[in-house]
Amino acid sequence: MPKPNFRFTHFDLKEQRAGTVIEVTLSAVNNVRLMTAPNYQRFTEVLDFKYVGGIAKKSPVRLTIPDSGHWHLVVDMEGHHGLAESSVKMIGGSAGQKRA
Repeated sequence: MPKPNFRFTHFDLKEQRAGTVIEVTLSAVNNVRLMTAPNYQRFTEVLDFKYVGGIAKKSPVRLTIPDSGHWHLVVDMEGHHGLAESSVKMIGGSAGQKRA
């Protein structure tokens, strides 16, 4: 089965409530993609997938969880010079801070 042909960092955000804000800190310009568990599976299988986010030119970036459920965050270098160092912090959510 094919895998993405670029480097990425994956954060499993577990179950989150709608409205929880995710703050992502980056060391360089990268893509920041927030997606559901089924869409993350499609991402890893190089199929079409849906996500919230996009190119992050400034840090930190804040994204809001649109629906309650199991969420994943991917920071990737597709179309950029290298993979950024990244960290994720939940604002108003139940999870603590996660680092890559």
